[in-house]
Amino acid sequence: MPFIVVYDANVLYPNSLRDLLIRVAQAGLVQAKWTDKILDETFGNLKQKRPDLDPAKLDRTRQLMNRAIADVLVAGYEPLIDVLDLPDLDDRHVLAAAIKANAQLIVTENTKDFPPATLSAWNIEARNADDFMLDLIDLNQQTVYAQVQRMADARQNPPGTVEDVLDSLEHVGLLGSVAELRR
Repeated sequence: MPFIVVYDANVLYPNSLRDLLIRVAQAGLVQAKWTDKILDETFGNLKQKRPDLDPAKLDRTRQLMNRAIADVLVAGYEPLIDVLDLPDLDDRHVLAAAIKANAQLIVTENTKDFPPATLSAWNIEARNADDFMLDLIDLNQQTVYAQVQRMADARQNPPGTVEDVLDSLEHVGLLGSVAELRR
């Protein structure tokens, strides 16, 4: 059974990264989890910072995300929030969801907000998206590359190539992962 990971809002914000994270879960490399609150944060920020994007399309993307992965939504984590202590109190809901889901990992770009000493009590680690993807590449490079190829194949307007997808992933910070996939 794949290990359980909670995706934080900041890794679901960039479109290409969100797509790859969903696809590696669909491929069975991990069992991805998030909450409605994480999605509220993701899509609230997208609507605020990207007024050029159609809000109805963003709402549809959210619905499709929840349908794309079986049993992805974590519920019932709220009672844990107030007993948790993190440097940024606004991140407690993410740790609470990870605890409730029995996750081994939180994928976030704010790893400093999830101190190892605090997370170790729950047998949870926090990794940034690039380190997470490097781990998955080490685990099964062919499957990760196949997901990048699927992303390229799905691009229609305009059509895309694997190199286009890799450029996009590099642009959102997957520098080590893209370098490894280009080998």
